[in-house]
Amino acid sequence: VQLQASGGGLVQAGGSLRLSCAASGSTFSMNAMGWYRQAPGKQRELIAGIGTGGSTYLTDSVKGRFTISRDNAKTIVYLQMNSLQPGDTAVYYCNAAPCAWYSGNYYCRRYVDYDYWGQGTQVTVSS
Repeated sequence: VQLQASGGGLVQAGGSLRLSCAASGSTFSMNAMGWYRQAPGKQRELIAGIGTGGSTYLTDSVKGRFTISRDNAKTIVYLQMNSLQPGDTAVYYCNAAPCAWYSGNYYCRRYVDYDYWGQGTQVTVSS
Protein backbone atom coordinates (compact mmCIF):
# COMPACT_ATOMS: atom_id res chain seq x y z
CA VAL A 1 0.00 0.00 0.00
CA GLN A 2 1.34 3.40 -0.97
CA LEU A 3 -0.04 6.67 0.33
CA GLN A 4 2.36 9.54 -0.18
CA ALA A 5 1.05 13.01 0.57
CA SER A 6 2.99 16.10 -0.48
CA GLY A 7 2.62 19.80 -1.14
CA GLY A 8 2.32 21.15 2.36
CA GLY A 9 4.21 24.13 3.71
CA LEU A 10 4.02 27.42 5.52
CA VAL A 11 1.61 29.99 4.13
CA GLN A 12 0.04 33.22 5.34
CA ALA A 13 -3.65 33.45 6.06
CA GLY A 14 -5.57 33.94 2.84
CA GLY A 15 -3.02 32.01 0.83
CA SER A 16 -3.35 28.80 -1.15
CA LEU A 17 -1.73 25.39 -1.33
CA ARG A 18 -2.29 22.34 -3.47
CA LEU A 19 -1.74 18.97 -1.89
CA SER A 20 -1.13 15.79 -3.86
CA CYS A 21 -1.33 12.18 -2.80
CA ALA A 22 0.05 9.30 -4.81
CA ALA A 23 -1.85 6.15 -3.95
CA SER A 24 -1.21 2.57 -4.97
CA GLY A 25 -3.38 1.32 -7.79
CA SER A 26 -5.51 -1.15 -5.86
CA THR A 27 -6.32 1.32 -3.12
CA PHE A 28 -7.08 4.10 -5.54
CA SER A 29 -9.08 2.33 -8.21
CA MET A 30 -11.44 0.48 -5.89
CA ASN A 31 -12.21 3.15 -3.33
CA ALA A 32 -13.45 6.59 -2.73
CA MET A 33 -10.46 8.61 -1.57
CA GLY A 34 -10.32 11.22 1.13
CA TRP A 35 -8.19 13.90 2.66
CA TYR A 36 -7.91 13.88 6.40
CA ARG A 37 -6.22 16.23 8.80
CA GLN A 38 -5.00 16.07 12.35
CA ALA A 39 -4.36 19.21 14.33
CA PRO A 40 -2.25 19.08 17.52
CA GLY A 41 -4.22 17.50 20.34
CA LYS A 42 -7.16 16.64 18.12
CA GLN A 43 -8.49 13.52 16.48
CA ARG A 44 -7.74 12.91 12.82
CA GLU A 45 -10.82 13.69 10.76
CA LEU A 46 -11.92 13.51 7.15
CA ILE A 47 -12.47 16.89 5.51
CA ALA A 48 -12.94 15.94 1.85
CA GLY A 49 -13.86 12.81 -0.07
CA ILE A 50 -14.22 11.86 -3.72
CA GLY A 51 -15.81 8.78 -5.18
CA THR A 52 -14.49 6.68 -8.03
CA GLY A 53 -16.97 8.42 -10.32
CA GLY A 54 -16.07 11.91 -9.15
CA SER A 55 -18.79 12.62 -6.59
CA THR A 56 -17.41 14.86 -3.87
CA TYR A 57 -18.02 15.62 -0.23
CA LEU A 58 -16.62 18.50 1.83
CA THR A 59 -17.13 19.22 5.49
CA ASP A 60 -18.70 22.55 6.36
CA SER A 61 -15.39 23.85 7.70
CA VAL A 62 -13.76 23.74 4.26
CA LYS A 63 -16.74 24.03 1.93
CA GLY A 64 -16.30 26.92 -0.48
CA ARG A 65 -12.54 27.06 0.14
CA PHE A 66 -11.19 23.58 -0.64
CA THR A 67 -11.65 21.43 -3.73
CA ILE A 68 -10.89 17.73 -4.02
CA SER A 69 -10.16 16.04 -7.33
CA ARG A 70 -8.61 12.84 -8.60
CA ASP A 71 -6.64 11.73 -11.63
CA ASN A 72 -7.57 8.10 -12.17
CA ALA A 73 -4.87 7.52 -14.79
CA LYS A 74 -2.10 8.72 -12.48
CA THR A 75 -3.76 7.41 -9.29
CA ILE A 76 -3.32 10.78 -7.61
CA VAL A 77 -5.81 12.65 -5.47
CA TYR A 78 -5.49 16.42 -5.04
CA LEU A 79 -6.68 18.95 -2.52
CA GLN A 80 -6.73 22.56 -3.65
CA MET A 81 -6.87 24.77 -0.58
CA ASN A 82 -7.73 28.44 -0.95
CA SER A 83 -8.40 31.17 1.60
CA LEU A 84 -6.40 29.28 4.18
CA GLN A 85 -6.94 30.14 7.83
CA PRO A 86 -4.82 29.49 10.93
CA GLY A 87 -7.43 26.90 11.94
CA ASP A 88 -6.41 24.84 8.91
CA THR A 89 -2.99 24.19 10.45
CA ALA A 90 -2.58 20.42 10.71
CA VAL A 91 -0.88 17.38 9.26
CA TYR A 92 -2.80 16.31 6.18
CA TYR A 93 -3.15 12.68 5.09
CA CYS A 94 -4.91 10.85 2.33
CA ASN A 95 -6.49 7.44 2.49
CA ALA A 96 -9.48 5.50 1.31
CA ALA A 97 -12.72 7.09 2.44
CA PRO A 98 -15.98 5.50 3.61
CA CYS A 99 -18.40 7.42 1.39
CA ALA A 100 -21.82 6.64 0.01
CA TRP A 101 -25.01 8.18 -1.28
CA TYR A 102 -27.71 8.84 1.30
CA SER A 103 -31.03 10.29 0.27
CA GLY A 104 -29.56 12.01 -2.74
CA ASN A 105 -26.50 13.38 -0.98
CA TYR A 106 -22.93 12.10 -1.16
CA TYR A 107 -21.63 11.72 2.36
CA CYS A 108 -18.36 10.48 3.87
CA ARG A 109 -17.88 9.31 7.42
CA ARG A 110 -15.78 11.78 9.34
CA TYR A 111 -13.76 9.53 11.66
CA VAL A 112 -12.05 6.39 10.41
CA ASP A 113 -9.64 4.02 12.10
CA TYR A 114 -7.23 2.54 9.58
CA ASP A 115 -4.09 0.60 10.46
CA TYR A 116 -1.98 2.39 7.84
CA TRP A 117 -1.87 6.07 7.07
CA GLY A 118 1.30 6.71 5.18
CA GLN A 119 3.29 9.89 5.38
CA GLY A 120 1.32 13.05 5.90
CA THR A 121 2.24 16.58 4.92
CA GLN A 122 2.36 19.52 7.31
CA VAL A 123 0.33 22.61 6.54
CA THR A 124 0.98 25.65 8.70
CA VAL A 125 -1.03 28.83 8.25
CA SER A 126 0.26 31.95 9.94
CA SER A 127 -1.96 34.86 10.88
